[in-house]
Amino acid sequence: MNDDQLLRYSRHLLLNEIGVEGQERITQSHALVIGAGGLGSPAILYLATAGVGHITIVDNDTVDVTNLQRQIAHTTADVGAYKAQSAQQKIAALNPDVQVSTVLQRADAALLDSLVAQATVVLDCTDNFATRHAINAACVKHQKPLVSGAAIRFDGQITVYDPRDKTAPCYACIFPPDAEMTEARCATMGVFAPLVGIIGAMQAAEALKLISGAGKPLTGRLLMLDGRDMSWNEVRLKRDAGCKVCRHIAS
Repeated sequence: MNDDQLLRYSRHLLLNEIGVEGQERITQSHALVIGAGGLGSPAILYLATAGVGHITIVDNDTVDVTNLQRQIAHTTADVGAYKAQSAQQKIAALNPDVQVSTVLQRADAALLDSLVAQATVVLDCTDNFATRHAINAACVKHQKPLVSGAAIRFDGQITVYDPRDKTAPCYACIFPPDAEMTEARCATMGVFAPLVGIIGAMQAAEALKLISGAGKPLTGRLLMLDGRDMSWNEVRLKRDAGCKVCRHIAS
């Protein structure tokens, strides 16, 4: 690191759990963030301020005025712009050392297969089951840790799926692809604005822990937040021996 970086990241360098070596791992890492909305906005900004060397943002949506209640990477001036490019501009203002790639298309299986292979860590900041399953499948295939967050109304949740851990579950273990799931969207259900900030910031924290080696990640543990009374519940997650996506890993 140069003198400017030593100054910029000095508060990380003071942490025994990160220090110079951990910060160098952060600056040399590549985070893939799928979704630049409510969850993706704080996650992307904190990854950038922390000095993640390369951030790839995947989002084909544009900024709408209804997004501004919670999607803090975007401003009124960004309405109509692509969210990924809007976030890229904010990163450039926060930390010009960060390389940012934007992908302005929907995250399908073929795209994810290519992008996940290049990433150090993947953050799922999306809001639909089909995309979540596609992200999970690519992470399992390429053995990449996945930080998964979700938020709706006053309820949030976050966990880490790490296929490198032979005892840990994948997303499909907990939410089987063939199970009937009811999609819950902010547009119809509503969402408490700070809730996505809380969960998105935690996604950045888990990603940085995975990259730097600091602390203990949420692998195998699902944290659930009830924003009405700010109470947390933790659920232990187990691998499904019959999971069609990750069962081959243990063999």
